[in-house]
Amino acid sequence: MSTLKISSATIAEQAPSTSSNPFYAVIDWFRSDPRHYQVSFQLTFLLYGIFGLGWDIPLLRFNLIILTCLAVQAIFIQRTSKDWSGLKSALITSFSLCLMLQANSTWTFLLAAVLGISSKFLLRIRKKHIFNPANFGMVITMLLTGDAWLSPGQWGSDGLLVFIVGCTGLVVLYRVKRLDTAFAFLLGFLGYSFARNILFLGWPVDFFVHQLQTGSLLLFAFFMITDPMSTPASRPVRIVWAFCVGLVSFWLSYKQFIHTAPIFALFFMSMIVPVLEYFFPGEKFVWQKETPIVDLSTN
Repeated sequence: MSTLKISSATIAEQAPSTSSNPFYAVIDWFRSDPRHYQVSFQLTFLLYGIFGLGWDIPLLRFNLIILTCLAVQAIFIQRTSKDWSGLKSALITSFSLCLMLQANSTWTFLLAAVLGISSKFLLRIRKKHIFNPANFGMVITMLLTGDAWLSPGQWGSDGLLVFIVGCTGLVVLYRVKRLDTAFAFLLGFLGYSFARNILFLGWPVDFFVHQLQTGSLLLFAFFMITDPMSTPASRPVRIVWAFCVGLVSFWLSYKQFIHTAPIFALFFMSMIVPVLEYFFPGEKFVWQKETPIVDLSTN
């Protein structure tokens, strides 16, 4: 009996394929990595903020943030894995900084970019980085400089924007299988907010609806806390962890009066992820899985 191993790629070559068409080849490439979706959506949000909401921020500043993230990532890639697909993750970090961080000095933005990307390679446990890089860059820069802050109000509460962010966020989370993380966080944060403000204090329901229409909250829920590389790999543990991030966000917001509470809650809760993964390990997430091998046995 002999065994013949054939990769699925070989089978695909022998079967009729639409990938010979350049258009379908681009579509196949785009669908091959969930980061392509996230980069596209974040770029769309950034352009909407600049041209739709009229952000009064020099375009050169955005370009410098993006180039700095790519340059730092490239330096570390050259010295470590040589996996240049990691530049896509650097783009995601740079767009997150452009979308959420505010500062007076351009140097403050660049510091956040360097800190965020560097943390992926320098702060690691069991070959996995501890913090979401954009989250780490923003929090440490705010604590060190006093020149950086987050401005949730820059997104307003436009219903159309909320709908777009929600729909695109669902697409990304479906691709990376992290819908549970976003919903668990929102349940913890908004659930307790509804119970306290509406049921207990008797505030108008409009207040809760306004929270649902906050673009910055949805950006955080769909594009930051759901980072598959810095959240627990085990699904049950991840759901409980995300729910707790929501509870900590609620406490920081209503007891400590921190209006950017989710950002700080994620930062502190990320520190316990390595401990959770030590006791409750799960399958490690990879952005692009290797081509499977098909075993064909003949007598």
